[in-house]
Amino acid sequence: MGTMDERYDPHAAERRWQARWAERRTHEVTPDPSRPKFYCLEMFPYPSGRIHMGHVRNYTIGDVIARQRRMRGYNVLHPMGWDAFGLPAENAAIERNVHPASWTGENIDSMREQLQRMGFSYDWGRELATCTPEYYRWEQEFFLAMLDRGIAYRRKSVVNWCGGCQTVLANEQVDDGRCWRCEAEVVERKLEQWFLRITAYAEELLADCDRLPGWPDKVLTMQRNWIGKSVGAELQFPLSGHDGAITVFTTRPDTVFGATFMSVAVEHPLVAELSHGTPEAEAVAAFVERVRAQTPEERAAGKEGVFIGAHCTNPFTGATIPIYAANFVLMTYGSGAVMAVPCHDQRDFEFARVHGLPMQVVVQPESDAPLRPDEMAEAFEGPGRLVNSGAFDGLESEIAKQRITAEAVARGCGAASTQYRLRDWGISRQRYWGAPIPVVYCDACGIVPVPREQLPVILPLDVALTGEGGSPLARHEAFVRTSCPRCDAPARRETDTFDTFMESSWYFLRYASPHETTRAFDPAALDYWLPVDQYIGGVEHAVLHLLYARFFTKVLRDLGFCGDDVPAGAADALERREPFQHLLTQGMVIKDGAKMSKSKGNVVDPNYLIDRYGADTARLFSIFAAPPERDLEWSDQGVEGASRFLHRLWRILARGQSWLGQTQPATGGGGEDRAARDLRRLTHRTIMRVTEDVERRLHFNTAVAAVMELVNGFGERVQAEPPAEPALRAAVSEAVDATLVLLAPFVPHVAAELWESLGRTPDIDQVPWPSVDESALVEEEIEMVIQVNGRVRGRLTIVPGTSDDDVLAQAMAEERVRAQIAGKPIRKTLVVPGRLVNIVV
Repeated sequence: MGTMDERYDPHAAERRWQARWAERRTHEVTPDPSRPKFYCLEMFPYPSGRIHMGHVRNYTIGDVIARQRRMRGYNVLHPMGWDAFGLPAENAAIERNVHPASWTGENIDSMREQLQRMGFSYDWGRELATCTPEYYRWEQEFFLAMLDRGIAYRRKSVVNWCGGCQTVLANEQVDDGRCWRCEAEVVERKLEQWFLRITAYAEELLADCDRLPGWPDKVLTMQRNWIGKSVGAELQFPLSGHDGAITVFTTRPDTVFGATFMSVAVEHPLVAELSHGTPEAEAVAAFVERVRAQTPEERAAGKEGVFIGAHCTNPFTGATIPIYAANFVLMTYGSGAVMAVPCHDQRDFEFARVHGLPMQVVVQPESDAPLRPDEMAEAFEGPGRLVNSGAFDGLESEIAKQRITAEAVARGCGAASTQYRLRDWGISRQRYWGAPIPVVYCDACGIVPVPREQLPVILPLDVALTGEGGSPLARHEAFVRTSCPRCDAPARRETDTFDTFMESSWYFLRYASPHETTRAFDPAALDYWLPVDQYIGGVEHAVLHLLYARFFTKVLRDLGFCGDDVPAGAADALERREPFQHLLTQGMVIKDGAKMSKSKGNVVDPNYLIDRYGADTARLFSIFAAPPERDLEWSDQGVEGASRFLHRLWRILARGQSWLGQTQPATGGGGEDRAARDLRRLTHRTIMRVTEDVERRLHFNTAVAAVMELVNGFGERVQAEPPAEPALRAAVSEAVDATLVLLAPFVPHVAAELWESLGRTPDIDQVPWPSVDESALVEEEIEMVIQVNGRVRGRLTIVPGTSDDDVLAQAMAEERVRAQIAGKPIRKTLVVPGRLVNIVV
């Protein structure tokens, strides 16, 4: 143990400890059934070239949790990898004239170095990159198994087309009518596409939201809303003068007697068919063309429509009602047709007023005066009792829904129905830098899966990227031309690649056994490590990645890739049903009032922080400046403050190194020394607060604040000469040790360096997390507030355990209190133990 320099050199300490951790493989783990496991995972990054402050914050949160759980005795899996396929690599290849594989590999090397400089405790032996054949080979096998089971299928469909990215987008990747990645306007096209039948899992995905108490409510709400379960009925309205009927889905069959017109989506095939040859045909065609150019948001907010020159019949009233094409009706929900009930739906109400359509009240509220259509200022959308509804008059709405649905079934014009907003996941992308879809097309045999023994279908690297539309794979003759696995005739490969959300939907499973070469996963490793105990990432992934990951986990379970099949109803099968037990969604890092981004010119390079202050300062600022779920406002003063605290702690302990290294920490009591007892109370109160904040509340900023208060509590007592009282020396030594151990997950380098400089062994990351000495927490004196008629009139110091009667007597004996109650009858007294006395006169 050498003499400490009074000046802390963060760079020397950080290099030394990072080298030691790497040499000793400190953070590499294997399953150990004798120890409880903890799987901590941050959403893996896209290798863009440099980490940013959002990464620093996200990964510091994860590292604090991982390091603290190790000190708690858990066998902690904390891996890192790279979400390495994607369009930015293609764009960079075109702009920089470099191959996507080279660009991606160089970026991974650069970002790995940055992450290692931050001191994150990753098991680098499990590192993976999704762009390697060793990884996507298994994804291709999953797809073939889904194809066998009917979960994967191909069909022609209207898709979201991004002209900027020259590829198809899933519904979840369209944000306000624009591409989630490049923000180009998204238009509709009809293409042959591959889909995964996520709708087959809609009910399980929805029901299992109730099995995730460790997830934020806002994320679960977003998922429930996206799945969008609606319970109701399908009703058929026969066409007037034409064969067939219009089928509608409604959650309010109790209002069918009030349906006075029909609204259909402009994409509905009946719009063109029924309007053909009518006087309205030209106006309908113009309206359809105009609406198709509107964004989904413009359509959802609209009230535009046009009569298509046709009618249908209300199956319950027998009335002939007009059919309108309306911009607010979408083919993506229900049947693309809506029975319009203007008195009981606000949008129908406004539409009917604009177009002069009839209105009929069929549900009356229980207590209000009867509704009359001509007097209504808005639709009544609540439940009530039916009127003007024939044999159903007087029924309460919920009962009427059931009775009217049953009547529709009996008449053959309807059925009970449950529908979902969720649509099947389109996974075809017309781009190069992605995993090839393992099928071929044969003129004789049709769509033929690539045999499993021929996997992986390797993405060729000798591809010219020109920036022209479509996938360059389609122009790569050596890749496209192949032979049919069934008949050996010439065939062509699929040239679309998988949506990159495929790769991120199962990577957390692969981490459990990343070096398996004969199977995707080792079931024993999955049984030990899964589910992920703590998952950390941005709330922007609530519907995309998180929903797909939940879906993939359930599918792979059902396909047998995760070991024995687990029945969907098994109450104890959460580890096979859900991938992430707890989820933390951290806020953004903002500067000058805006999210950090290159386009806004407000980016702070983490390398600048590391070079100037050291990694521990960057870690401490990112964790201390705000609670993790809130946005973090960048502050130069905050960074300076974090640095000052670490340097101050170093100076304090350097001052007392000579005697602190020779003093055994207190293990109980405090003897007759009041200062020792007070310091031990502060130490163990801090241990209790930090443990609670890190393990349960995940409020890391208040945990750090508590440690800073402890440092303030002992800082002045650490001088070159030790305190004279042995009990106080031991209490200070205990406080110092507790401070370093509590800080170790947050600032591991300086904590480890100080620990070793004080002669402590073993290394601090092998030291158990401190436990609370309950006896040290007992207060020796308690200050209570004295109120007279609710106003503070004095304070009282008592010994814990004093009876309420004695507390009241002491309070009434206080001089200021006596003056307030003199000569007045006491009407009431209240003693709140340990807090206050209230006297009412």
